[in-house]
Amino acid sequence: MTLYRSFAAVAAVGLALIAVPAWAAGMHEETVTVPISAGVLSGTLTLPSGNGPFPVALIIAGSGPTDRDGNAGSVLRSDAYKKLAEDLATQGIATLRYDKRGIGDSIDHQAEDDLRFDDYVSDALTLTAWLERDPRFHGVAIIGHSEGSLIGILAAQQDSHVQALVSLEGAGRNLATILDEQVRANPNNPPNIVNEVVSIDASLVAGKTVPDPDPLLAALFRPSVQPYLISEYRYDPATEIAKLHIPVLIVHGTTDIQVSDVDAKLLAAGDPKAQVVTIDGMNHILVNAPEGRDANIATYSKPGLPLSPALVPAIVQFLRSAL
Repeated sequence: MTLYRSFAAVAAVGLALIAVPAWAAGMHEETVTVPISAGVLSGTLTLPSGNGPFPVALIIAGSGPTDRDGNAGSVLRSDAYKKLAEDLATQGIATLRYDKRGIGDSIDHQAEDDLRFDDYVSDALTLTAWLERDPRFHGVAIIGHSEGSLIGILAAQQDSHVQALVSLEGAGRNLATILDEQVRANPNNPPNIVNEVVSIDASLVAGKTVPDPDPLLAALFRPSVQPYLISEYRYDPATEIAKLHIPVLIVHGTTDIQVSDVDAKLLAAGDPKAQVVTIDGMNHILVNAPEGRDANIATYSKPGLPLSPALVPAIVQFLRSAL
């Protein structure tokens, strides 16, 4: 069972690319099912035209009940990962994106209170190993978005065959710190709720569960979710990225209202060799958006919006040099 945590609710690159519709570029897709200890992961392999072998990237989703396309129920309908996969395919880069365990067609027999952050890392490792065995590919990278950035960092530490990592809007600080900041930044949150979130987070960081959180905070802090949060709160992304010895690209958009430029700077400080790309006007779901909170969040349910024009060129340029 995948956790439901709605953080959205509380919260020029010199490479020319040819704008070709995915269907016209000859790309094609395959459904992939890979067994894991608690069930099955289901994903979509998007392949460029031609015979390959191709460079390939595993796309790892952000927090919440996010599916392979970057959507989560009616709250998040962005198609961000689907658009990213199709755009990369037109540039000769294959991708595998997948439903998180317990979401969409991925089956998870694990109880929610047994789920830990490292289970998501294990899932990513299972999929990178699957890609590495496929002769259609000549190099494997990870593209981790939001929470998926930290999952990707930890997976790349453990899989020596992963050759590059892209962090898209990844946090550079402990998740509890980010969540407290998001809650404070939302003017719709009354002071008592803000104070309770900060108090609960402090307890979870210390490894102590909170038995009776305010019912208004059930989506974030219901008791069955708290062991998972404790398991994630022990990681500092800036510390973990410093352990990598592969090419890293850190991408941050200036209108991201969930992760700030402070996070990108901390990740870059953790890995001074990393390339950093700041995309003017791009928000957390990888599209151009205004800074105003309401208008920014409104883009989360507009899947027809294109990805920020500078995003794919930056990723392609990086992966072509790294793989």
